[in-house]
Order: sequence, then C-alpha cells, then structure tokens
Amino acid sequence: MNILKNMEAIFVATAVLACASATMIDGAAEARAQSVETFAAPAAMPVVVVSAKRMSADEKLQSMREERQLAAARNAVDRS
Repeated sequence: MNILKNMEAIFVATAVLACASATMIDGAAEARAQSVETFAAPAAMPVVVVSAKRMSADEKLQSMREERQLAAARNAVDRS
C-alpha cells in the first residue's frame, strides 16, 4: 500500500512539472515571437546597389598576380 502512495505522489509531481514546463515553453515562444516583431527590419530598408562591370578573365588573372605580389612583399617585411 505504501508503494502505491509513493507511485501516486511521483505521478502527480510529474504531471505538475509537465504542465508547468509546457506553460512556460508556450509563454516563451509567444514572448520570442513578440520580440522578433518589435525588432523586425524598418519599413524603409536601405538598399545597396552595386553598379560595376564584371572583370574579364584576364583582369582577374592580373588582379590575382598583384594580390600575390603584395602578400609576398608583406611576408618579406614581416620576416625582416
């Protein structure tokens, strides 16, 4: 009989904890949804427009060579 009372107490405690945690999780989800709405992007979001032509394959190759030369020069200065 004592075991049944203990099992009943464990069941009731588990049910109470489950209900309390479910309520807290639902409240947290609603609060999170409200906070996202308040920090949402402004109506007039700035837009960046990049107007430049693409580099050709030769220009890309030349740019990479220049970058490598600069990196090599920096490494030589750092080692000195």
